[in-house]
Amino acid sequence: MNKSSFFIVGKHTVIEALKNSKRKVLRLFLTEESKKTIHRESPKKNLLKDIKVYFKTKKELDKYSKNEGILHQGFVAEIEHFENLDLKEFIKNKNNLTFACLNEVTDPRNIGSIIRSAASFNIDGLIVKERHFPKESKLMYKSASGCVEHLNIFEVSNINSILKYLREKNYWVYGFDANSKKNFTDVDWKGNNILLFGSEGYGIKKHTEKYTDFLVKIEINQNVESLNISNSASIVFHHINQHKKIT
Repeated sequence: MNKSSFFIVGKHTVIEALKNSKRKVLRLFLTEESKKTIHRESPKKNLLKDIKVYFKTKKELDKYSKNEGILHQGFVAEIEHFENLDLKEFIKNKNNLTFACLNEVTDPRNIGSIIRSAASFNIDGLIVKERHFPKESKLMYKSASGCVEHLNIFEVSNINSILKYLREKNYWVYGFDANSKKNFTDVDWKGNNILLFGSEGYGIKKHTEKYTDFLVKIEINQNVESLNISNSASIVFHHINQHKKIT
């Protein structure tokens, strides 16, 4: 197996990888029924052209997902990583960009859900620390439901350094903190913005918080302690997407 390759599982995950001309699919493992599903999903284009396809039973495919406790649905693919995207190059000569940034968020299911929401609501990219990003996680890919193929993901070595750089390039950094007094819906969201979300357990680290321009919160029922981070991100992404449509 190619050292730069890894396996993904699940119907939407695999089909979206096949649809993406930038994604190299090395091998495909399908049941006879999942092959029919692929043809139904894309009747006008043969997604299996030039792909090495191996037919297996569902039980034979179980070995690819049983350790993670997720369903393969009859779809398993071996794929290569994308080329690493350069954030500094990406932002050149572009304006009115909105990026989400994860500060030590590590749960693959949450990251996958955030990717799915970010792609759904037209966020321009996701900034992650390369050491904390589970880029070969079947669970993350499954939770993203194919949206890894539709979102710019920037892996950086140091979140603080990239926030400092982006602030110097006229980006506003908004840190989401439940203890803030300012509601995020009171922001006009013009210009270039970074949406910084902290870890599931303790939020934004203090040494990262100093690289924010504003701390904002999502107002929720006072009897509820907090929202799951992926739910929080989805609410924020949807609001900003709607706001940009009407401004």
